[in-house]
Amino acid sequence: MELHSETPDASATINQSTITGLDARLSGRVIRPSDTDYDQARAVWNGLIDRRPALIVRCQDTSDVVVAVTYAREQRLPIAVRGGSHNVAGHATCDDGLVIDLSPMKRITVSPDARLARAEGGVTWGELDAATQAHGLATPGGVYSRTGIAGLTLGGGFGWLRNTYGLACDNLVAAQVVTADGRVIRASETENRDLLWGLRGGGGNFGVVTEFEYRLRPVGPEVMFAFVFHDGSGEHMARAIRFYRDFCATAPNAINSIAVCGIIPPQDEIYPAAIHHRPFVLFGALYAGPVAEGQRALRPLIDFGTPLLDFSGVKPYVEAQQLFDADFPDGLRYYWKSLNLTRLDDAVINRLVEHARQQPSVLSTTDLWHIGGAVRRPSADEAAFHGRDAAFLLNPEANWEDPRDDAANIRWVRQFVEDMREFSDGSRYLNFAGFQEEGNQMMRGAFGPQYARLVALKNTYDPTNLFHLNQNIPPANPGAIDTAI
Repeated sequence: MELHSETPDASATINQSTITGLDARLSGRVIRPSDTDYDQARAVWNGLIDRRPALIVRCQDTSDVVVAVTYAREQRLPIAVRGGSHNVAGHATCDDGLVIDLSPMKRITVSPDARLARAEGGVTWGELDAATQAHGLATPGGVYSRTGIAGLTLGGGFGWLRNTYGLACDNLVAAQVVTADGRVIRASETENRDLLWGLRGGGGNFGVVTEFEYRLRPVGPEVMFAFVFHDGSGEHMARAIRFYRDFCATAPNAINSIAVCGIIPPQDEIYPAAIHHRPFVLFGALYAGPVAEGQRALRPLIDFGTPLLDFSGVKPYVEAQQLFDADFPDGLRYYWKSLNLTRLDDAVINRLVEHARQQPSVLSTTDLWHIGGAVRRPSADEAAFHGRDAAFLLNPEANWEDPRDDAANIRWVRQFVEDMREFSDGSRYLNFAGFQEEGNQMMRGAFGPQYARLVALKNTYDPTNLFHLNQNIPPANPGAIDTAI
């Protein structure tokens, strides 16, 4: 369960004159615990996270970020970086530290001829998609439009275009970064290439990324999208997953799919009352190619059984990107973990179904992401992201409302992942990593052979571990902040 400081004014221990000086150097503003909008400013998406930062610096531009980083370093304050604030682990906030809030930084520049887009660190995927789709282009993002581009990209970036065009991090071609010592540097294929490698899946370990430059791909504006709920009761759940496994084995790279097991929640505005509390298996898939081809290619997912609900059809790409939005409202309590599965044979499926059926909350799901195509292409020298050789990504998502149910939901996810470990190489998707309570052991497993190179990069760009409130890779430095759990 989430703990937080009971200090009524976390900034009280900071010299007030230094705060006044900080405010004077900013284009943005400093938000203190005594300000009327403090509680609104400190809130993040995950209702399980309740923390009280000493200060929140709402940045307008990169120069504000430099000022904030320098101030935090000099005052020895922990730093949390906020983009979209949708990280499940709550990295966008902290107790008694300084939050660098990039959310006002929304500038987007699209160069359709060069097929490039630049976007500042406060941009969300919905905002970036709207700008790029005006030109019939997109870069791979997530499956939830309000997610920030920053956290998703730095952690890898699974979404509806992954098998066709790669992860979000694979399409990052350059970045502007504020380092721990307050420098502003550019990472690209020709400048600080080692840093670009680390930003492609290595998390927020190396600085504050204030601008991302992405490669754009031809997508839409309309796509064929399957989004169909099938019966998951009795033996139907295992049968549906076996069908999905076999479908993925021969699916072309234009198909980007996910299978979701869960229970229809009692939400009359979305689901007919007759199917409330029915177990389901959802097949979701986007075809990144001609609509007519997609209609033929995705038909087996729709025709598999008699659907409980079918939202499939030809849709604007931006609408497909928003179909999960209603399922993840602000303030719900979330605890998600993941594991890369090396196989999905019948024994694995039977174990998965056993745990999926034990979900304590009707709002929870068990997600299976097919990994193939363009996800597998980049070499270890191109990106820090690890786990490309997995067959499927398993992601149990506990979503619930009542704080009294915290322990049961967290326990379900942890036991689920632990019991599936024998079917994995130990790697996982770090954007879904619970509270990272396994510490450095988990990080080593998540990055595998990439880990040593990431430590060396951390030694270069953040030797004191100033940026440690993230999917942290501690530097090999005795003077660094110790984040081991």
